[in-house]
Amino acid sequence: MNPVTMRALLDDWENRGLLYRIKKEVDPRYELGAVVKTKNGKQPFLFEKVKGYQSAMAAGLGGDRKLVADSLGIPSSQLIPKIIDSIINPIPTILKETGPVQENLVTGDFDLADLFPIPSFHAEDSGAYYVSGILVVKDLSGKKRYTSIRRMQYLGGNRTNILITSPELLDQYSYYEKLGESMEVAVMFGVVPAIVLSSQISTHLYHTDKLNVAGALLGQSLDVVRCKTVDLEVLAEAEIVFEGRMLPHEREMEGPFGELAGYYGFRSPQPVVEISAVTYRNNAINQTIFPSSYEERLPMALVREATLLSTVRQVVPNIKGVHIPMGGVARYHAVIQIEKKSEGDGKQAALAAFASDKDLKHVVVVNDDVDIFDPEDVEWAIATRVQAGSDIFIVQGAKGSPLESSHNLRGVSDKMGIDATYTLGQEEMFRRTSVPIRVNLEDYL
Repeated sequence: MNPVTMRALLDDWENRGLLYRIKKEVDPRYELGAVVKTKNGKQPFLFEKVKGYQSAMAAGLGGDRKLVADSLGIPSSQLIPKIIDSIINPIPTILKETGPVQENLVTGDFDLADLFPIPSFHAEDSGAYYVSGILVVKDLSGKKRYTSIRRMQYLGGNRTNILITSPELLDQYSYYEKLGESMEVAVMFGVVPAIVLSSQISTHLYHTDKLNVAGALLGQSLDVVRCKTVDLEVLAEAEIVFEGRMLPHEREMEGPFGELAGYYGFRSPQPVVEISAVTYRNNAINQTIFPSSYEERLPMALVREATLLSTVRQVVPNIKGVHIPMGGVARYHAVIQIEKKSEGDGKQAALAAFASDKDLKHVVVVNDDVDIFDPEDVEWAIATRVQAGSDIFIVQGAKGSPLESSHNLRGVSDKMGIDATYTLGQEEMFRRTSVPIRVNLEDYL
């Protein structure tokens, strides 16, 4: 059975030699993040001693494709089919009277900084930030829960602000704000990669309860409990939960902050969250993510791959696989592998990709003999199968991502498609060399 709690997953990985347990005390101001950054978010860490606090902190749980798949009990080759199947066949949560996450309750006057570490990451960040919290809200009907990761800058006391980029969530907050009402929220810390992965599924496309999708990813129902001070449900076995409200007509300046692409973002006024309660497990393990590392990028890339595969398949049924690489900031580049059956398949696949995801800037389409997860193999296909005049096309002035600096110069992005497939009927010219036997080098040393 797959671990459904972070502490069980950490134990499992440690038993198999996959966890870095850090016994030396680290400062949450820069030092903790600097240690995580040495592995770029691809290695699980557990920090036993965080300066000024009694609680441990975990990081790096979701930045490696093989380890994310391992946490779901599947090989990495099955990740994208598993995500698609889980969206189609979610498993509902089970409501419990109480759970471990409510073993401790803090209400009244409190300061968040007294409870758990709040890391600072980059030299020019505007302060300490929560960056791994899974935000839980209900839709306006109250029938569906939506989760997402939102960064929250600590403002002092029981207040943070929150950056919201989702149009749906902004519309919902605006609805309450026009009524002069607060919007109830909960924020979960200390969860397994499946919860983070499901939180990246597009609300706009699927309108599905993401905690139910997480259950399907893990192959079992997840237990939830009702919050103490807001009308929301959270995972019964999360490590820590903040309960609170996004206040209407109140903003505090937020930023600069080290963004997804590795640049500092702008300073701007953002909504304020007032935390009404904190619940947590005995010996709670806090959790963070190093911003712009693989741990931030990979979950969004995996979900985008699932959407991209499904979308392109509608017009190019012979698609074999897709990959959104980390070097393209997990959203700007894509490689598509097809079994080419007719001329035009390559360009059609690229056009379908651009239509499915406005953030994509550069798409490469390759034959099925190219390893889309090997950047050198993809570059080799471009080098040996592309003639720029006929195989590259550019679409100017299209929609792009507001998180991308060059897009923000004009408010639009240019798209480039590269058809790196060879011409049908010319297979003989493009036969790849091979050696007919395999050897083990150890036998020769």
